[in-house]
Amino acid sequence: MKAVLCKEYGPPETLVLEDVASPEPGEGQVRIAVKSAAVNFPDVLIIENKYQFKPPLPFSPGGEVAGVVDKVGPGVTTLKEGDRVIGSCGWGGFAEEIVLEAARCTPFPDEMDFTTASAFLMTYGTSHHALKDRAMIQPGETLLVLGAAGGVGLAAVELGKAMGARVIAAASTEDKVQVAKDHGADDGLVYPTGELDRAQQKELSEKIKELTGGQGADVVYDPVGGDYSEPAIRATNWEGRFLVVGFASGPIPKVPLNLALLKGCQIVGVFWGAFTAREPERNKENLAELMSMFKAGKIKPLVSKTYPLSDAASALNDMAARKVKGKIVLVTE
Repeated sequence: MKAVLCKEYGPPETLVLEDVASPEPGEGQVRIAVKSAAVNFPDVLIIENKYQFKPPLPFSPGGEVAGVVDKVGPGVTTLKEGDRVIGSCGWGGFAEEIVLEAARCTPFPDEMDFTTASAFLMTYGTSHHALKDRAMIQPGETLLVLGAAGGVGLAAVELGKAMGARVIAAASTEDKVQVAKDHGADDGLVYPTGELDRAQQKELSEKIKELTGGQGADVVYDPVGGDYSEPAIRATNWEGRFLVVGFASGPIPKVPLNLALLKGCQIVGVFWGAFTAREPERNKENLAELMSMFKAGKIKPLVSKTYPLSDAASALNDMAARKVKGKIVLVTE
């Protein structure tokens, strides 16, 4: 089979496409013939040795795939050959085949195609866990989503709207804000890119307050980090919840903790991967809820572009340059 390999840490151009041995499933495992693999921001980090997980070299990036089970290992009773599944793998997905524990595979409905399936679980799983379990968002509350046109951001926009919140989308360009509005956001704002000076940070806080009638946002969903986090916290409502989702802008912000005191707000970490491992039953319930939402037409991933497996470097460069709206996906056929 063919696989995209990271043999040395570095930029996407250092990746190679090679023929490697087809993997065999062991006890409790299945082999998936991969049809599509989503590209996510952690894929950029993991090949540069900047991610919290560090697989031994060489490895394939790619944290989520969709495909067909083509071989079942001993002891597997929940899946059979021919089943269509989403595989949550962490890495290893940019390949024509992958072996995974059966417990890390999620069947998906006939209404969902392979491209959509591979772009579904990580972003919607993260955003659903963030809003439902961590923020405990309520109907009528105001949700501010930073990076609202990205994968997790757009998922948060759709899910926030489905959960009854008033959604404000924040992004770096007007067309990105419009994408979020097309997916349900009630209002939006454009913020500047790059490092923000104090005046720009203050202006961002004031824009958020203006769009929330001076009250501030009840929930802030932040996958961006950097210079955007502090002004967003300053623009939270009393007893607001600030969700730490990621740091797509690069720097990990240092936040003055007196803001949490003055706002009576919570700064809440969101680590969906750890949640799935620690609380598998609750995660299973959440996934069933998400699949029902999809079948009801309440949520649908935006896949803005697909790439062949051989062009993984271009896909990762587009992700690193923050050119992506919604999700991008590698396809094997």
